[in-house]
Amino acid sequence: MSEILDDMDSRPGSTTSLLRTIVGIYVRELGGWVSVADLLELMDALGVPDPRTRTAIVRVKKKGLLVPETRDRVAGYRLVDEAVPMLARGDRRVYYPRSMSADSAWCLVSFSIPEENRHLRHQLRRRLHWIGCGTVSPALWICPAYLLEEVEEILAELEVREHATVFVTERPRVAGPLAAAVAQWWDLDEIRGHHEQFLTEHGPDGARAMDAVISPREAFSIYIRSIDTWRIVPYIDPGLPADLLPPDWPGDDSSALLHTLRARFSGLATDFVSQVTGTRIDNPGRDAIRPLSGSARP
Repeated sequence: MSEILDDMDSRPGSTTSLLRTIVGIYVRELGGWVSVADLLELMDALGVPDPRTRTAIVRVKKKGLLVPETRDRVAGYRLVDEAVPMLARGDRRVYYPRSMSADSAWCLVSFSIPEENRHLRHQLRRRLHWIGCGTVSPALWICPAYLLEEVEEILAELEVREHATVFVTERPRVAGPLAAAVAQWWDLDEIRGHHEQFLTEHGPDGARAMDAVISPREAFSIYIRSIDTWRIVPYIDPGLPADLLPPDWPGDDSSALLHTLRARFSGLATDFVSQVTGTRIDNPGRDAIRPLSGSARP
């Protein structure tokens, strides 16, 4: 189920990706249900016209994230139960990215999947890549030990646990500098590119955050687009030790920008969602939800 729900292939900035970002941040806080009209209005704040949003809703529904449900004669969508733990795991990744120190433990994943199940081999490699694992060889992957639980979940969900051996170990020993090996195991240029894209696209918003007067609607647009760009970064970047990365690595700068944007815009963005839906949300991640006075919405 997680492979269907964890749609990492949606391009950040696309209509489908923006819709998923809104769903991921707010629908749990709305009691797990949102009306079609409210989704259309929220997407309109991002400059997305209704026809494109409706198409994206269909795509997200096909991915198994939402199911149609009418409440009090209002058409809407309910978040599927299986999505809740996936989104909670995503919260931890997106908002609280972890990083290794020089003495942190590592995880090695060795597998040998029979040829008749080569489609599972492809899925396993794809999903290991999307949680930040590096490739030592086609059948030997490496990651920080704090990703062990996610590795085990992937192996169990694909039903290939019997074909894999997982090791937790100290820092690997290689013939040359470990930093050189790390640069072969991970595509550091790709990871750097995502960090730099986030800094380039949203750095100006961070500069404005200090003293600009911004409406809740504008803050919502800035916040959703920034999280939508950022959400890929903590998945493909496993948080490698600083001594194994290039000295000009942009990871700290992009993380600092994320914190700046969240501090400045997330509260106003939540206010806008509360206004649109008629449901007061204190803060994403909290359970307190109460109807706005005079609201007739479910």
